[in-house]
Amino acid sequence: MAKVEPGMEAMVDVYIFETTGLLEQLDEILLRTEKANEFTEDDINEIFRIMHTVKGSSAMMGFDNLQQLAHKGEDMFFIIREAPEKMTDVGFVYDLVFQMSDLFKAEIDMIQNNDDYEPTDFSEMIARLEKGAKMLKGELEDDGGAAAAAPAAADNAAQAADAPADSTTVRVFFEDGCKMENIRAFMLINNVKESVDEVEIVGYVPEDIESNQDSANVIIDNGFLLTFRAPDPKTVFSAIENSLNVQSYEVVDNPTPAADTAEPAADSAAASAPAAETVSAAPAAAAAASPAAAPAAVPAEKPKPAPEQKAPAAASSGSGKQSLISVNLQKLDQLHDIVGEIITTESMVISNPELEGLRLESFTKSARELRKLTADLQDTVMSIRMVPLTGPFQKMNRIVRDMKVKLGKDVELVIEGDTTEVDKSIVDNLNDPLMHLVRNAVDHGIENSPEERIARGKPGKGTVKLSAMSSSGEVVITISDDGQGIDTEKVIQKAERNGLLTKPISEYSEREIQNMILLPGFSTNDVVTEYSGRGVGMDVVKSNLSKMGGSLTVESKKGQGTAFIIKIPLTLAIVDGMEIMVGDAEFTVPISVIKESFIVKHDQIINDTKRGEMIMIRGVCYPMLRLNEKFGLPSAVNDIEDGIVLLIESENRGICLFADKLIGEQQVVVKPFPKYLSQYDIKGQGLSGCTIMGDGSISLIIDVNRLIESH
Repeated sequence: MAKVEPGMEAMVDVYIFETTGLLEQLDEILLRTEKANEFTEDDINEIFRIMHTVKGSSAMMGFDNLQQLAHKGEDMFFIIREAPEKMTDVGFVYDLVFQMSDLFKAEIDMIQNNDDYEPTDFSEMIARLEKGAKMLKGELEDDGGAAAAAPAAADNAAQAADAPADSTTVRVFFEDGCKMENIRAFMLINNVKESVDEVEIVGYVPEDIESNQDSANVIIDNGFLLTFRAPDPKTVFSAIENSLNVQSYEVVDNPTPAADTAEPAADSAAASAPAAETVSAAPAAAAAASPAAAPAAVPAEKPKPAPEQKAPAAASSGSGKQSLISVNLQKLDQLHDIVGEIITTESMVISNPELEGLRLESFTKSARELRKLTADLQDTVMSIRMVPLTGPFQKMNRIVRDMKVKLGKDVELVIEGDTTEVDKSIVDNLNDPLMHLVRNAVDHGIENSPEERIARGKPGKGTVKLSAMSSSGEVVITISDDGQGIDTEKVIQKAERNGLLTKPISEYSEREIQNMILLPGFSTNDVVTEYSGRGVGMDVVKSNLSKMGGSLTVESKKGQGTAFIIKIPLTLAIVDGMEIMVGDAEFTVPISVIKESFIVKHDQIINDTKRGEMIMIRGVCYPMLRLNEKFGLPSAVNDIEDGIVLLIESENRGICLFADKLIGEQQVVVKPFPKYLSQYDIKGQGLSGCTIMGDGSISLIIDVNRLIESH
């Protein structure tokens, strides 16, 4: 993370979290409105609020370059808010704001990951945004930047000059030493707007709080004057009370009294404060014209201090207690590790061999209750880590939108099942695989022109579908398109030219040929583009998914479309496993990949000269791997019929594992191998981790995908 003042790290984390969420919300609104070709008033107000909030929080954190960038974006939407009809034919606004959003995200990523962070100069982007604002206003020539500098502030000053007779003015003082009083004033205005329905901000003094740091000194000396109009001024007073760092406020009859009448004006304000709904403030024209001339306010009879501690969410809602909090993921990881240790220790206590044969009814009863409580604790901790796939799924809308523009294809993204939940650690690693697969679907899958699709009897607009569903302890994500499908003849020819074939072409099934596109360096694109043709991507996707314990398969029909199917576990931390014995060693096989277990007969074994022992099961021949031979262990059985065989399948590939004995099903906590073992290629041999059993012994967890590949 960028170097910050001591004690500010938590604030930077909150800033990054909240700003990232707001930018994703901004992208979502822009994508939806661009697709619908309609900007509603609510959409414009929401975008303006997002830009407002991002600008204020960036300024508060001292990221001036981001504050300026957000300010220029806000300028554009201020113009649109005042004249929504300007959005009827201004597609350039979408491109500009998307570019701004990308720069914002990249800068936040640098703040989060670079210790030697240096602010980026956004002068070029700011100039483009200023030009866009002038285009919206119909100004063809540069007016020196005055029009674009602070339209919101100028408009507020104009409103203050013509303040209606039924407006109310308050003078607000902030807590001593809170610093950045100008930004506190800006956030106060924002809080009033969000908390009070039908409120109209007529004007405020100083008027340059967003762009002039020196305005903080004016507020310290004279207070912050806010003129508003609302059906019930009490609701605004309540919002002011609930705003952060407010020390006191008073209702002012005349915001710019002459020097010789200052005290009577203050007395009048104090006398009328209890009945604020009857106060009518005079126009604030003089105050807007000369903020420095306003005298220091005399506090009201009973200053109303802000509560000592207020959460921003509670303040903005104006209601009761907060129901959500943000928690650092490292703390959740630590909590999860502790729960794992509790489960392991509990199992070791209950399964202690010294207790065998003893009749301990009270102990047994307590042990059952303890197991129930630890199971509930484990479920609760796991549920805290579970997050929906909404985030990574919604990001794909932007990918498709940009590719539509650059490739000139008419394609639509359909999302289903984005509320499906998986472990946070898995969600964080899904963005890149999904991006590659969605890009592949748009670039390779969808035909180049609507005419080509119509000639094939399809709608002119192509469809890419992104869906997710939970199934048997894992999540199945499908990225499909209704495009041209995979040309298996072209694929097998390219594989032959690249020397990737391991057997005669005639022996390859259609599915095996389709899955060749997942091989390293394989690409059927002869032309290198921004999105494909470099021979990288698909194999990286498969590799990244394998690291998460997932798998990737391809299903396609020529002329109809292609589907990429991802299967990932709900969590990487807990595995429902089947315990087996090989000699004196214990192994865990994930239950999700086990299709069946059986005792093999001698007449079922087929000896192939190239592939070794095979087993015929319902007309399908599977290779058999003896685990004792694989891991160099002595077997405890002399006859094959005395052992047990597990048929496992992954990525449409099957293999039979021969073990000495089947112990039973058990939920285990996955532990990584110690670092000192990293010098050995343990994972390459088909082991993904280990777990501690109830008796204190170690069970090795089998990585089925690696085991199949190595065999």
